[in-house]
Parts: sequence; structure tokens; C-alpha cells
Amino acid sequence: MVRVPARSVGAHFSFFVGGFMVLDEQLALFRRGAVDFIGEEELRAKLAAGKKLRVKLGMDPTAPDLHFGHTVVLNKLRQFQDAGHQVLFLIGDFTALIGDPSGKSATRPPLSPEQVLANAETYKEQVFKILDPAKTEVMFNSHWMGPMSSTDMIRLAAKYTVARILERDDFQKRYTEGRPIALHEFLYPLTQGYDSVAMEADVELGGTDQKFNLLVGRDLQREYGQSPQAIITMPILEGLDGVQKMSKSLGNYIGIFDPANEMFGKIMSISDELMWRWFTLLSFRSMDEIAALQAEVTAGRNPRDVKFELARELVARFHDEAAAAAAQEAFVNRFAKNEIPEDLEEFRIDAPDGALGIAHVLKAAGLVGSTSEGLRMVDGGAVKVDGERVASRDFKLERGFSGIVQAGKRRIVKVVLV
Repeated sequence: MVRVPARSVGAHFSFFVGGFMVLDEQLALFRRGAVDFIGEEELRAKLAAGKKLRVKLGMDPTAPDLHFGHTVVLNKLRQFQDAGHQVLFLIGDFTALIGDPSGKSATRPPLSPEQVLANAETYKEQVFKILDPAKTEVMFNSHWMGPMSSTDMIRLAAKYTVARILERDDFQKRYTEGRPIALHEFLYPLTQGYDSVAMEADVELGGTDQKFNLLVGRDLQREYGQSPQAIITMPILEGLDGVQKMSKSLGNYIGIFDPANEMFGKIMSISDELMWRWFTLLSFRSMDEIAALQAEVTAGRNPRDVKFELARELVARFHDEAAAAAAQEAFVNRFAKNEIPEDLEEFRIDAPDGALGIAHVLKAAGLVGSTSEGLRMVDGGAVKVDGERVASRDFKLERGFSGIVQAGKRRIVKVVLV
């Protein structure tokens, strides 16, 4: 049996035998929740040889705040870190100036250097909610891309063809439909790929939308005489609505700096089905533990109680255990003690303009017969959203909202705005 040396392990992982992590168990951990695992056999050979892997994750500081969707790939990076490998967190301050075209239907406007630097500072603070700062090397790709001369850039561009670049789905679609593609956008995958050369990465992580760029890294490493990196892509996390990807613009997100009570309540609002996917992608529990919880629910345990465990774990990670316990108590006092039914009817309501007035929500959810009746109930103080009384007729819910809406004492439903 091949064993791979490792330095530390997270609280929920127990793959060590005599101070070593069993190779197959380690690979199973890295494979957990992944969509693609390219170069697994090459990676196995490196692990069998006892190599400490250099594991790369790059993020462009395009926005100041991270949400749970971003943490899916950060969790995977933490798993490599807990297995004793070298974690390289790359802040793409140079690539952010280009603008990542991945999945975009139009040219993405680049950020100013000032915006990039301000966002980069917040990223360093936020990622260490998950990563161990003592075991993380933070890098900036401007350190090697900035000093590049125009001659160097031309030589880099000569290592890839336009035909290969146009194989990328979003470029191909825009080209076919006659929509503009700026020349500088072709430089993005080349630059991201060259990062892997400069960092001598053994593994690169990313979302499924980054697969093409990660493959460019493999190609360029071969061009520069390096062993090609393995690639692990992680799925895009669904937001609170359980349908669309988690996004701040859609309002269906949980920010990692959200207050503990708000974070706990949002987690509790997700569907029972979505809960298991979140366990797989966001929890640090082992798959055996998650399977045991599923078996308990099948045997009759209330899914709400299991969701409490997920909410407690995630709130404690981004706050602390005391805050998580207090958030659960506040949630129970707010809902359970107010006798909110456990199995509420769910209404999915369209919000075509991004938001919907409370009276229209009440009518669409069948809680009132007309918007006029809804407004009268608001005036009478009989309408609550997530346990809080609605005080104004002008109150609106935004697209992405998922929570409890109540009209009077007995008319209560779960509402999801899409």
C-alpha cells in the first residue's frame, strides 16, 4: 500500500495510518464533488513518489465580496492543504486588468488598478476564513506578467493558435453570431495558463467555467518543458432558490461576511433536496458522515434537524461556535416557538423587474384574494416576512429571496422569487 506523507488534517478527515495519508483515500478526497479530474494518473505517480504538490487556485479581484459559491473551490484547496500539500493562492491583479471573458456574451470591461488593489486586500482577509494562513502562499501574477516586455508577450502568444482559442465555447458562440471579440480577450487564457508555468503548478483548481483556461495551462507547461498540471473543476453552486447559480446580482447568495443570524436563516431556507448538495460541496464532514445523515432522514429523522447541523457548521466557520449556537437559538425562538408549520407549501413567483411589492407577493402566493386585501393586511400589521412584521406598503422582496411569508396567524407559505 502506497502512503503519502502529510503534515496535518482537518477535523473531519481520518485518512492517516502511522502519520501517512493513504494514497487512494487522498485521491478520493480530492475527487469529492469534482466535475472533472484531468491528469489523475499523472498526479497519482507524483504522489506515489512522495512529492509535495504545488496546488494553484487563482481568483481575479473583480468584486470586493466573496459568497458561498466562491468557497466551493476554496474548500477543495483546503483539503489539499490539510493533506500536507503546498497551497498557492493567486490573486490575479494583472489578469483582472484584462477582464475574464469566461462565459461572457460581450467584452467585459477591465477594472482600474485602484479597484483591483482595493478588492485584492479584501480577498486576502476573506480567504483566510477557510485557508490556514500559515500554510498558504499568496502570490500576485503582476509579479511576473508586469515585467514582461512586448517581445516576451509576442513569444508567449506564438505558442497558441487562434483556432485553438476559438474552440472555447463562449468565443466560438460570439464569433458565429457576429458579436465583437476584442483581441485582448485572447490574452486572458494565455496569461492564466502562463501563471501555471511561472508557479510550477502540479494541480490547478477552478470552476467548470474555467476548464478551457486550465487546459491552456497544461499545454503551456508542456511547451516550457514542465510536467503538465492536473486539473480539478468544481461545480457552480446553486443559490438559495436552488435553480440559478449563486450570484450577488440575482440576490440568491450568502456572503461570507453576512451576520451570523442572517447567514443561519438563509441556510435554513434552502430546500431539503439542495441541502445534500450543500453538504457535499460546503461541509467538511466526510462522505460517510453525510451518508449516515441521509440514512437517518430516510428512517424518519426531521430534515430540519439535519439542516440545523449544516447551518451550525457553516456559521461557526465564518464566525465562531458561540455565534452559531446563538443564531440557532434565535432561529428557533423566531420560528419554532411561533408555531410555524414544518412542511410549508412553496410558491415560486416570477419577479420580472428584479423585485416585487409585498401585496403582489401575497396575492401570487394565494395568501390574499387581491392586492387591495394584501395592503389592508399590511396596514393592520398582519403580514410578516421571515418572522419580522412588514411595516410599509412599499416593502418589496428582491429576486432570489427564499423565505417564510405570513398573512395573519394561519396563512403561512414559503416563497421563492425567481
